[in-house]
Amino acid sequence: MSEDVKVCYCFHVTRRKLLSFMRVERPRVASQLSQCAGAGTGCGWCVPFLKKLFEGEALPLSVEQYAQGRAEYLRQGKGTPPPGADT
Repeated sequence: MSEDVKVCYCFHVTRRKLLSFMRVERPRVASQLSQCAGAGTGCGWCVPFLKKLFEGEALPLSVEQYAQGRAEYLRQGKGTPPPGADT
């Protein structure tokens, strides 16, 4: 997954921004990634992926699969994105 792809669609947070945040701020736990522009605090779809990124793992989906997975997640009513979020 490219560094410029969005990981958090709700708050438009890219992988690059998250990696930079981790390098500078050195969070101790994955939940501290929410301090990076609110990542993971919207619909909740990206939380498992934020954990993987924190652990240094590659994100397992293509950009298209990631977007389709989030769309299905929202259709199933599992999360509610804030106003202005990509849907």
